[in-house]
Amino acid sequence: MRTAGPPTAPPGRTGWRRRSRRRCTAMLATAAVVAPLLVACGSGPNAGITINVYLPPEEHFQQVIDNCGKQAAGRYSIVYNKLPRDADGQREQMVRRLAANDTGMDVLGLDVTFTAEFAGAGWIEEWTGDRRAEAEKDVLAAPLESAKYQGKLYAATKNTNVQLLWYRDDVVSTPPTTWSDMIAAAERLKAEGKPNQIAFTGAQYEGLVVEFATLVASAGGHILSDDGTKAVLDDGAIRALQTLKDFATAGVTSPSMTNDIEDDARHELENGQSAFEVNWPYVYAAMQADKPDLAKHFTWAPVPGVDPGQPSRVAIGGRNLAVSAFSPHKAEAFDAALCLRNAANQEYSAINDGVPPTISSVYDDPAMTGPYPMKDTIRQELRDAATRPITPAYQNVSTLISTILSPPSAIDPRATADELRTKIQQALDSKGVLP
Repeated sequence: MRTAGPPTAPPGRTGWRRRSRRRCTAMLATAAVVAPLLVACGSGPNAGITINVYLPPEEHFQQVIDNCGKQAAGRYSIVYNKLPRDADGQREQMVRRLAANDTGMDVLGLDVTFTAEFAGAGWIEEWTGDRRAEAEKDVLAAPLESAKYQGKLYAATKNTNVQLLWYRDDVVSTPPTTWSDMIAAAERLKAEGKPNQIAFTGAQYEGLVVEFATLVASAGGHILSDDGTKAVLDDGAIRALQTLKDFATAGVTSPSMTNDIEDDARHELENGQSAFEVNWPYVYAAMQADKPDLAKHFTWAPVPGVDPGQPSRVAIGGRNLAVSAFSPHKAEAFDAALCLRNAANQEYSAINDGVPPTISSVYDDPAMTGPYPMKDTIRQELRDAATRPITPAYQNVSTLISTILSPPSAIDPRATADELRTKIQQALDSKGVLP
């Protein structure tokens, strides 16, 4: 979501890591002034090593940090540095610091779309040997693919995310399985004077790119070639564009659809305007808190597909943990990353912060059922999920897609596919000019 985030995280702290134990003891005497420095104090063979972890805010993630710090048993301590909430802000802060060879960043929480760019630039370390085996163990296929670039593993999956179809079962008896069926159902509800709109993230931003990538994959199409070097936009992509055009012009969306991001879509269903919304699982907990009466009728199903009889393939979100190529403590950073995303901590984060696990066995724990009742549907979608285009030029590709598809009502499927193909190829070849 594009929401306001915290201030930029502090710069790297490599200087104080090298201070002696005597200096560290002196710091303790003035704790009120220099409290952030206390993490460097300790005992053991690697006393004074601090692993700086950079992630956007998660309300309960500090507990995971603390648990892994204890498990390190004095080898190192871990500090949680909060990145901005929005993906653009996260990327900007990390890119600036990594481009300057900043040694103050150790473990990086990467949006799944950042992996190829950061790996291609040489900013993150490859995972090999036993560490790679541990990072890949029991991980669902689509999240794991998002952590790879050119067949090599560059991150360990922390959490994934998939959109679901959320709907009101007091007005919708059977969830639609295709977009055309959902449009028809909304039209019937509208004629009956019932809540009928389909809430959708149609603003010119990354949310629209996610929706388009889901439609393309669900139609069996491709945006890029498998190696990420060619813009394809094939017949499946054209069918996806037609579906998006049909939806945007059917009169079943909010009048503000072209400005709507995730929370706008959520509020439209909570406030009684919509019968359906396509959104991330966080909306379930929000509904329980905001509208407990309506929550009794708030349920979910897989996102509709494009063609009858063919299930959707949803484009995943989520976050992966990478080790900075400039970290002075790479071995400890790899170990910390493995701890932060292990099965127990993924389950804790799922239950407390609502982020879906990437490790398959976590979904089988009965403790997940109460707080995460949609877990089986999430895992069902993850088994054949899709990724957004994997390319070091993703930022440019994403900007072009969201610009060209906005507003969706103006799409001319074949002409729009031609424009996307031409301009995305220019971006891949570093020849295009961004809009």
